[in-house]
Amino acid sequence: MTSFADASTPMEYAPRHVLLEATRPSPLEWARRRREERDARRVAAANQRAAHRFAPLPDWHVVDLPRPMAWGHSDRQPADAGFIAIGPGGVFAVTVADHGRARVLLAGDVVQVNGRRPPYVALAKRDAARISEQMSVAAGRRIPVVPVVAFLGSGEVVYYGQPPDGCVMTTYRDLGRALNAHGSRVTETTIRKLLIVAAYVDSDTIGQYLDIRG
Repeated sequence: MTSFADASTPMEYAPRHVLLEATRPSPLEWARRRREERDARRVAAANQRAAHRFAPLPDWHVVDLPRPMAWGHSDRQPADAGFIAIGPGGVFAVTVADHGRARVLLAGDVVQVNGRRPPYVALAKRDAARISEQMSVAAGRRIPVVPVVAFLGSGEVVYYGQPPDGCVMTTYRDLGRALNAHGSRVTETTIRKLLIVAAYVDSDTIGQYLDIRG
């Protein structure tokens, strides 16, 4: 005798509870989806705060880089927000690293948060290089992009020694000041052109992998 749950029974003829059971995600799948949705909402909120942070800064513009799985897999570490800042000081690839209440220790290229050492500097440099390459191809000329890591949270950020070479490290509240420190090297006309070119950046290639070799 063939039961309703038998594979040979057409699904449209199976009882409703069998259909629901077949389409219901497993507990692990449900937890993974919830975690990804939570990370995506947090990333979107961080990007929104970034846009508000730049609103009072004249001549600065934000190009959003959605990162649903930024800098690692969702089951290993949370996603961080990212965007491109374009203004008088040039083009900057900014990662907003949300550290919450944790204390952050900075020493050169080394970042330590809760005893862990996430490769923020190496990844920020790699992402900036990728953005620079894509914008340069679209523009037909080299577009330099400066990597920036901005720490968002209430925990203390402590600096030891010299900052890393070629990467700006700052707290989120001081982000505008850090970018303005690069002066006014880009004209308003060039900024408008850079905003057009930045639209060609493929966000799927930014912040997606822990492998920092490529």
